[in-house]
Amino acid sequence: MEDPRPDLMRPGLSLSRIWHLVCNPAPGRMGYALCMAAGCTTTVLVGEIWQVPELSVPALTTMALWQKDRVTNALTGVGVNIAILILLAIIYGLIRLTLDHPMGLVIVIALLSFMFFFLGSASKLKPVAYMLGLVTVYGLIAIDEVPVGEVVTRALLYTDLFLAVPGAVMVVLGLLICPSPRRILTDSIAARLRMACRLLSNPDERIREQATDMLRAGTADMMKSAKMAGLEKIWSPHDLACLRQAANSSVAVLALADEASRSGLSQPDAACLIQPLEDMAVIFTDGDYPAAIERPAISKASLTACALADLLPDFATPPADDAKAPPQEKKSGFLADDAFSNPDHVRFAVKGTAAVMLSYLTFKVLDWPGIHTCIITCFIVALPTMGEMISKLTLRISGALVGGALGISAIVFVMPHLNGITGFLVLVFLVSLIAAWVKTGDERIAYAGFQIGLAFYLTDLKGYGPTADMATARDRIVGIMLGNFITYAMFTSFWPASAFDRIGEGLRKLVEALNGQANASTPQARSEAVARTQSALLESERTLEYAMSEPVHMRADLPRLEATRRALDDAAELSEELLVTPDRADVSGRMARLEQIAR
Repeated sequence: MEDPRPDLMRPGLSLSRIWHLVCNPAPGRMGYALCMAAGCTTTVLVGEIWQVPELSVPALTTMALWQKDRVTNALTGVGVNIAILILLAIIYGLIRLTLDHPMGLVIVIALLSFMFFFLGSASKLKPVAYMLGLVTVYGLIAIDEVPVGEVVTRALLYTDLFLAVPGAVMVVLGLLICPSPRRILTDSIAARLRMACRLLSNPDERIREQATDMLRAGTADMMKSAKMAGLEKIWSPHDLACLRQAANSSVAVLALADEASRSGLSQPDAACLIQPLEDMAVIFTDGDYPAAIERPAISKASLTACALADLLPDFATPPADDAKAPPQEKKSGFLADDAFSNPDHVRFAVKGTAAVMLSYLTFKVLDWPGIHTCIITCFIVALPTMGEMISKLTLRISGALVGGALGISAIVFVMPHLNGITGFLVLVFLVSLIAAWVKTGDERIAYAGFQIGLAFYLTDLKGYGPTADMATARDRIVGIMLGNFITYAMFTSFWPASAFDRIGEGLRKLVEALNGQANASTPQARSEAVARTQSALLESERTLEYAMSEPVHMRADLPRLEATRRALDDAAELSEELLVTPDRADVSGRMARLEQIAR
C-alpha cells in the first residue's frame, strides 16, 4: 500500500533545491564573499610574513568570524583581541600546571572542552565559543610539538597569533573594504522591493522560492544593520528611524506581493504598483530613502492591490515614538534563562567533550600527529539535535570532500608551478572565494562553505607556508573525516536530542506573533508585526525540516508532523491575509488549531 505521507519520509532539502541555494545570486552575496576571501588571504599573507605556525587555524578563524559590515567586523575584531588576553592568562597557568604531567593535560583539555561547549549552548558566545575552544585546546595540544625548554613561550605565542592576526585583519582591513551598515540596510530594502516587482510580473517557481526565502528572513539582519549604523554616530537618528520603518514596510510589501501573485492581479493594477516600487528601489540603492510617495491609482476590485498601495505613502514614516530613538529591546543576560535548569546544555557539553577526548586519544594512541585535525573538526561540526546533525551531514561531508579535492589538486597541479608568494596568495584567494560564496548563502548551505575552507586550509597550509607534501594532505583529510564520524557517533548515540521536541515551542512563538499581527492598529505596527511573524515561521519551518530528517523511530508521531506542516502553510497564508483584511472572522479559529498542535 502506498504511503499516504510520502513527503514526510523525504528528509531535508532535495539536491536540486540545494543547487538552487548554491547558485542563488542574493543581493550583496558576491560583495560579502569577496570581502571574506580578501580577509582570509590577508591573514595568510600576514602569517607568512610573521611565520605564524599552523597558519590554517588563523585563516579558519577569519572565515568563521568575518562579518558583513565594517562596524560589526571591527567590533568582532576588537572583541577577539580582548579575548586573547584572557586566554593567554588561562593558557599560561594551565601550561605551568600540566607541564611534564600528561594526565593533567588530558584533564585540563577535557574541562576546557566542556566549558566552551557549554557556553556555546547556553550563552551568547555561540558560535564564538567554539572557535575560542578550538584555539585554546589546540594551543595546549601544540606544546607536545616544541622543545620543552621553550614550551611556555611558544604556546603563548602560537595562541596569541592564532587570534591576534585574524582580529587585527578584521579591524584594519574590514574598515577599509567592508561597506557601511547603512549601505547594507538600504540595499536590503531595495532588494525586497525589486523582488516584489518580480512577484507582480508573472513569476516562475524559482522566483517564488527566492521570494519565500527572503520573506522568511524577516527584518532581523536589517535591524542589526540599523543598530550598527547608529554606533557610527554619523547618521541622524531621524534618518535611521525612517530606515527602520522602511525595513518593516519592505517585508510587508513583499508579503502582499506574494499574496497578489497567488490570488492574481490585473495587468493595469500590477503596472501601477510596479513603477513606484522600482522608483523607490532606485532611491534606496543610492543610499537614500523616499520622503513622499503618492498612492498609486488602483482599482478597488483587488483588496490586495489596495492594501499594497495604502502602504506606500507611509513606507518610510516611522511612528512618533520612534523618531527620536530606536525601540529599547528587553535585555537578556549573558547566559540563557535555562542555562542551569535545562539538562540539554550539560548533555551537549558532555557529548562535545567526549568527541574531543576520543579524537585526542585516537591520534595519540595511533601516534599519528597528522590527523590532529579531528580535534579541530569536533568543535566545528557539533550541533544540538539529531535532525540538524543528519540534515547537515551531507553538506558537511560534501564540503570536506570538495575542499580536500581542491587542496590535493592544488598540490599536484598548481604548487609545482608557483615561484613566489603572489601566485600562492592568488590560489588561496580563489579557493577562499568559492568557500565564502557558499558560506554567505542560505543558512542551510553555509555549513558546506565553511567545510570547504576547513579542508583546503588544513590540507595546503602547513607550518607557516604552503605545503607540497601529499602525506600532509592525506593525514589532514583523514583527520577531518575521523572528526566528523566521531562527533556524529557521539551526538546521535548518547542522549540524542530530537528536533521534534522543539516543535511546540516554535509554534507557540508563532501563535504569539500572529496574535500581535491581528491586534496591530496602525500600518506601521502591522508592518513590524508581519516581520516578527515571518521570523517565527522560519524558526518553525527549520525545526520541522530537522525533525523530518531524523530516523523514523524518532519521528513516530507522523500525524503531528503532517498537521504541523499544514498548520505552518496556513499560518503563512494567514499572515499575508491579515495585511489585506485585518479584521478577518476566521482568525481565532485558525490560531486555535495552531495552538492545539503546539500543546
